[in-house]
Amino acid sequence: MSQDSETIVISLGGSVIVPGAIQINFLKKFREFILNFLKEGKRFIIVAGGGAIARNYQQAADEIIQLTDEDKDWLGIHATRLNAHLLRTIFKKEAYPVVLDSPHKPVKGKNQRLFIASGWLPGWSTDYDAVLLAKRFKATKIINASDIDYIYDKNPDEFKDAKPVKEMKWSQYLKIAGKKWIPGMKVPFDPIASKVAKNSKMTVIFTKGTDLKNLAEIIKGNNFNGTTIHP
Repeated sequence: MSQDSETIVISLGGSVIVPGAIQINFLKKFREFILNFLKEGKRFIIVAGGGAIARNYQQAADEIIQLTDEDKDWLGIHATRLNAHLLRTIFKKEAYPVVLDSPHKPVKGKNQRLFIASGWLPGWSTDYDAVLLAKRFKATKIINASDIDYIYDKNPDEFKDAKPVKEMKWSQYLKIAGKKWIPGMKVPFDPIASKVAKNSKMTVIFTKGTDLKNLAEIIKGNNFNGTTIHP
């Protein structure tokens, strides 16, 4: 992949792709959104999350036998691959023809403008894969596009006085996220990915994935709603 043009990694949360049912209207708009930026010369790596598909399979299996964390992760990984194939299919003409199911997967040819990626191995979420892909392709931005608009100083579902934080450092965030990955854990960015991002001096932006107007402002480098975590 030639690197003479800006590359942006979008970690597209499963909560945006398939929070319950597949979000067809959103995906239609998202497709046009990406196509417009491709015309402007941008390059994208879109990493698909698992969403409700992952949770449903994990919960179903867990009701039949006692699952290990590794089992749960593998079910989640295959859910991300299914969602990634959905994205690759709707970008059939524009995307690299093979889903990057490993951040180290060899890529043939140059001047590819769009890659779709999925989960890889147990022990972390697709956030970790997004960080490794960003390092590999020297991406200038990682955008974590999920169902939250900001990172809060504490869990807004539990605390009414939780306040959004516009900017923070990785050391601050890791105090919120903890140190261990647990399949299905609800944190904006998983702890394993966060440690690598911190050590790699990487910046990650968190924003609501369905707000495409705001997402465009992030890509353009303008003011936006969301949280930025700096090295």
